[in-house]
Amino acid sequence: MSMYVVGHKIPDSDSICGAIALAYLKNQIDEPAIATRLGDISPETAFILERFGFDAPAYKESYAGEEVYIVDHSELTQAPDDIADATIVGIVDHHKLGDLTTSTPLECWIRPVGCSNTVIKMMFDFYQVAIPANLAGIMMCAILSDTVIFKSPTCTTADIRCVEALAEIAGIEDFKALGMEMFKVKSAVDGTPVRELVMRDFKDFNMNGNLVGIGQLEVTDLAVFDKIKADLEADIVKLKAEGNRHSVLLLLTDIMQEGSEVLVTSDDASLIEKAYAKTLTDNKVWLDGVLSRKKQVVPPLQDAFA
Repeated sequence: MSMYVVGHKIPDSDSICGAIALAYLKNQIDEPAIATRLGDISPETAFILERFGFDAPAYKESYAGEEVYIVDHSELTQAPDDIADATIVGIVDHHKLGDLTTSTPLECWIRPVGCSNTVIKMMFDFYQVAIPANLAGIMMCAILSDTVIFKSPTCTTADIRCVEALAEIAGIEDFKALGMEMFKVKSAVDGTPVRELVMRDFKDFNMNGNLVGIGQLEVTDLAVFDKIKADLEADIVKLKAEGNRHSVLLLLTDIMQEGSEVLVTSDDASLIEKAYAKTLTDNKVWLDGVLSRKKQVVPPLQDAFA
């Protein structure tokens, strides 16, 4: 029986490319695996897969009775809805340890690096399995995406070395130029429905019993949001009510200015102000130097809720 390799709900490039890469590795070491996904792929991910000749993994919603290898998270809120009825055989991740639990021993590869694909590259090295050029390409792009082309505070020397090694395998001479192409794709928001933008990179977190949703849109110029910012603000209010969430935050991240404007709707906005030691103005705040949801946004907010 094959295991299913799957990332989180509302998958980003790391989640999708990681599932493809890890499934390939597992098959090479005689552990049958199938890459799947829990949602639609983003425009950036579509660009990466097309660039290197991959199809998106099959969409699969139910995993009850199956063996599952989790990629890019360990949070119950981000896992398949029926994950309690599946057998988790492994986790590869680069985030904080979440609240997924198992009844049997499992394989865990969790490292404090900028991207799950960096960890998967380490796994290829450990098992001494060669990485095909096209697979190296999507792994490299996932790392460039998650580390914001090395600008994110989550970026480590391991991420940089892995990108350099993967670029050589993939035959990419100027990987930073390719990274900028990816972010230009991310910055193209014209004509995209507002809800689709809000949910493009959105994750729910359980913070001391409160459901908090945090989305992020990374662009090369915040001016692309000028005409639709009011619509984005209105939609996160609707999203909060629909999901019975305590708070919803939407980060509008400018990778060139290296900071984020955060749109906020909350049952208690003082918790958000406490978390970042900033006063909200019209339910918005600029956080200079903030590029990483996982390292700079989630931890102080969890502390505030605690």
